[in-house]
Amino acid sequence: VQLQASGGGLVQAGGSLRLSCAASGRSFSSYYMGWFRQAPGKEREFVAAISWSSGTTYYLDTVKGRFTISRDNAKNTGSLQMNSLKPEDTAVYYCAAKAQIGYYSASPLYEYWGQGTQVTVSS
Repeated sequence: VQLQASGGGLVQAGGSLRLSCAASGRSFSSYYMGWFRQAPGKEREFVAAISWSSGTTYYLDTVKGRFTISRDNAKNTGSLQMNSLKPEDTAVYYCAAKAQIGYYSASPLYEYWGQGTQVTVSS
């Protein structure tokens, strides 16, 4: 599976961005999809994940109620809608995919990664 993330940019605090992840190659619907982020000087952090059928979603506590993960298996795409953005959300955001069930927040278990897209939230 090849993944390509897009949609990042510069936004003021309180604003919104929608990140997209385009998948190609093997059947995207066979994989969990996750979003991670990495801020300068910090470790990569789990943000959100969604199951194969979109039946189950998972979120980092600090983004619950502000971010929404979704996917469209027919179009081989995923997205992360980010509302009420805060300066602390500033990071490079990566989409990722894995086949293994469970441990959705463990980045080493994700087999495929997109190239990352920069999100900058100004105060």
